[in-house]
Amino acid sequence: MGIVKISEELHEELRKASSVMSRSINSQAEFWIKMGMLAELHPQLSYNQIMANLMQSASVSATNISITEEHCDE
Repeated sequence: MGIVKISEELHEELRKASSVMSRSINSQAEFWIKMGMLAELHPQLSYNQIMANLMQSASVSATNISITEEHCDE
């Protein structure tokens, strides 16, 4: 593990994003770094395609989960 120095402004955005995404600040930073690295390695893929590939590689399945309008309004 290492220490990465970032600007105060970026740290504040990390703090806000981490609370929205229910992640720690470090986990949010790691997620953004990983996504940025994958985006640079695979510039032809969209964010959604990268996420779908990550979910598939972890064998995540949403076949038993349904989204209804009733749940989307909450």
